Amino acid sequence: MPIEGPLAPSPVQPAPTVGAGPDIGAPTTLFEKIWRRHAILERDGQTLLWIDRHFAHEGSFHAFDKLRAGGRPVFAPEQTFGVADHYVPTRDRDLPIPNPEIANMVDLLSRNTGEAGIRLFGLDSPDQGIVHVIGPELGLTQPGLTIVCGDSHTSTHGAFGALAFGIGASEVAHVLATQCLWQRRPKTLRVTVDGRLHRGVSAKDVILAVIARIGANGGAGHVIEYSGPAIRSLSMEGRMTLCNMSIEAGARAGMVAPDETTSAWLQGRDFAPTGDLWPMALADWATLRSDPGAVFDREVRLDAAGIAPMVTWGTSPEDAAPIDGAVPDPASFADAGKRGQAERSLAYMGLAPGQPLTGVGIDRVFIGSCTNSRIEDLRAAAAVLKGRTSRVPGIVSPGSARVKRQAEAEGLDRVFTAAGLEWRDAGCSMCVGMNGDLVPPGERCASTSNRNFPGRQGPGARTHLMSPAMVAAAAVTGRLTDVRTLTVED
Repeated sequence: MPIEGPLAPSPVQPAPTVGAGPDIGAPTTLFEKIWRRHAILERDGQTLLWIDRHFAHEGSFHAFDKLRAGGRPVFAPEQTFGVADHYVPTRDRDLPIPNPEIANMVDLLSRNTGEAGIRLFGLDSPDQGIVHVIGPELGLTQPGLTIVCGDSHTSTHGAFGALAFGIGASEVAHVLATQCLWQRRPKTLRVTVDGRLHRGVSAKDVILAVIARIGANGGAGHVIEYSGPAIRSLSMEGRMTLCNMSIEAGARAGMVAPDETTSAWLQGRDFAPTGDLWPMALADWATLRSDPGAVFDREVRLDAAGIAPMVTWGTSPEDAAPIDGAVPDPASFADAGKRGQAERSLAYMGLAPGQPLTGVGIDRVFIGSCTNSRIEDLRAAAAVLKGRTSRVPGIVSPGSARVKRQAEAEGLDRVFTAAGLEWRDAGCSMCVGMNGDLVPPGERCASTSNRNFPGRQGPGARTHLMSPAMVAAAAVTGRLTDVRTLTVED
């Protein structure tokens, strides 16, 4: 059975004694500081890293099977946390899971974590939710840690100044068996966003603008650090959205240096340091920032004033444009490969070159996913929907049971249901097209999720990525709409 009982606070994670020691010499980046702290040894161009936090979801059964076949125990069960999120249903939780394959995966996670002594946040837990939502809200995610999970959007946790990245099934087994992981040192890319964001522009718009600028492979082989006044002004929810979609730019991870916003978020959370450990943690976190003069392998700069609410028009997050813009003409792409991809994207999406984005009709909406399902996201959508009716059906799936309870305490659920949308339980839901939460073939979905490739939300589904407020605006008008043109309750 899974471990039960109240959550216990964890101490500040010290640098491994086998690590490289304190930073000396030339100015270093935030990434380099964390990498050095966790480096155990180097061999053949790779570094063996100590892993502080490991999250395991339903797909981890392959790794547990591998350990079992080799007669290996889990090396540090207290450093791994099981989370049921990817395959769990978001409705009818009181009934057995109808799909036997999914039911078996959920059961295997319970059995594997129980046998290993790993704490599980399963379907019956009051803290269940999407791993990249509950990790931060429980305080498991902290500055300076190395965090891994068998899911690419583990980059979300980098919003706290952690080095967080997704790993494959064999790597999951390696972490379970050793609490270490071999990695090649990535390059560094700093994305600076100067100035101040305009009204109606959110972190989702910023990251879509970044990806549109550098491309879906623009961050390949790099860890991105986000900096600048516009980034500092973002809430932790906004920073998590940025880092979450870093993987959509091809990056290994995304990071934001911790500051007062970070510590204010973490203070008092279940696993956050307490007592005398809290000031120790604050002192340590204050060192986690790129030094003045630190050199990055690449630099990209954007002006916040030039970022508008964004929507995607194609089948990649890089196919994004301001809502007041138009569908591009494939002929305008100088690169033949890009031109061909744009042609295929428009054919799949059923759009025409030069077509204004405002006014493109939609068939349904989805508010959820590890990108935009936190309380701030739900508040933003509800502010647009309040007193209005959605012209299309849709699903609202909060990121965690805690977010759901808070939203219900604030009456947000009643706003969504009064508008005609479904209020669900926490899980990945329509983001991955699971448990029947699908977009029918040929239909368009305005979605707060992170991926829009063909079939992501169902065979033949057409996905337009945007912010929660923009999805709500699309819902009440039945078409892609600039949320700035609507009167929105603050």
